[in-house]
Amino acid sequence: MSGTVPGRPLVVCDCDEVLLHMVAPFAEWLAETQGVTFAMRSADFSEAMRWTESGEPVEPAEIWRLLRAFFATEMERQRPIAGAVEAMRLLAEQADVVILTNLLDEHRDLRQAQMDRHGIAARVFTNQGPKGPALEAIIAEYRPSHTFFIDDLPQHHRSARTIAADVTTLHLCGEPLLASHIACAHADGHADARIDNWTDALPWLLNRIATHSHPLEKTP
Repeated sequence: MSGTVPGRPLVVCDCDEVLLHMVAPFAEWLAETQGVTFAMRSADFSEAMRWTESGEPVEPAEIWRLLRAFFATEMERQRPIAGAVEAMRLLAEQADVVILTNLLDEHRDLRQAQMDRHGIAARVFTNQGPKGPALEAIIAEYRPSHTFFIDDLPQHHRSARTIAADVTTLHLCGEPLLASHIACAHADGHADARIDNWTDALPWLLNRIATHSHPLEKTP
């Protein structure tokens, strides 16, 4: 068990492009050291990476190798998205806060250390694939009064809603390089809102946490 008190609200938050920039430092590293040019032109991540010298697309197996290498050795390049660290601090005053990130399990400790360096006091869970099952397991452990799920990718909102229909979901992509290319989970009916900055997202979340923490009493 986590040692938390059952019955508090729970915030389950993604990391990359929600708390920390990822594609921008990834693109810089690719250009500087790997001979790869990264440019998002659509929602297809695989189409963004091309060998600089030839202009040919990077092969899928090589894309995965580069991603693993980045997270194994280059996570110090990642910087917080504006307002994210303060938002996590304020949310933690009102709820339990955990990070659910799609990384290999072997990188969990690196991500935990990264959160600690940036002053984000939150337990890290790693996951591969759709996040619904992992979210379900976290909810079963924490037994919260209500759960709030924050992620930048619509497929994870769809997965979350399939597993736990009563979760409040916020679609947030804080990386401008990606935001305009990502389908809106709110428009698709899988998120309660789409807000791509913490200035507006934080009060939206705090308001809803307060509502679930102090529900209106029923009149006799």
